[in-house]
Amino acid sequence: MEIETVPVSFVFLISDAAAVDKYGDSLRSDIRKSTIVSSHCKSISSPNRMSRPTDWVPSLWMETFQNLLADELEYEDRWNLNFGYQLTNDLTNNERKKGWKIFIECVHGNFQCSSCRKTWSSARVTLLFRYILRGTRGSVTMRPFGQICRSCQHDQFELPGFSEEHVENALLRLFAKIRKNCYGEDTGEDHVGDSGDSEVKTKPHEKALCQACRDGICCQDEEEEDDDDN
Repeated sequence: MEIETVPVSFVFLISDAAAVDKYGDSLRSDIRKSTIVSSHCKSISSPNRMSRPTDWVPSLWMETFQNLLADELEYEDRWNLNFGYQLTNDLTNNERKKGWKIFIECVHGNFQCSSCRKTWSSARVTLLFRYILRGTRGSVTMRPFGQICRSCQHDQFELPGFSEEHVENALLRLFAKIRKNCYGEDTGEDHVGDSGDSEVKTKPHEKALCQACRDGICCQDEEEEDDDDN
């Protein structure tokens, strides 16, 4: 009996090969559909993480700075970018004599609360830059200013995240200032790196939630029209 069952099973497998292939194709199709649906559901459930970068990423600024440097500052001087999270816009007389200069920029950024995980967007995120050229070496120190979550209001200033486009536009305007104030170029920097942030309409700015407002240097003081979606 065992000898007879072997060829019978073999014949069954051969005769049903087409059916197995058809079943396999159907199974693979179901897997692809399941993967597509799963990915779609994931993107719907967390759209902010996909479309709004909320993490503060210093390396993005440093890499973009270096990528733009050769084209924007066509000099043999060496420039570097650093970060100072306690930086202020108050220059001492000694710092001014040495050549330090200030540049304050507003850009569109995104935030996420570290406590409740809520996300929000702001069209008026303040960035503070200090820069100096001494001899053949230039240095830029940057500080991003945070915001407090409206829901929690736990006095925790969350740092902003930025898209690559807004990082590049902010740095283009910085380089224009450097070319003008360190190299005497007429750059027409008012139109350089315009990201269109002024066209973004968001909810009224709440000064109590803004770190730059607390420190008295918020760019909203110059333009009271639009700001947070907190």
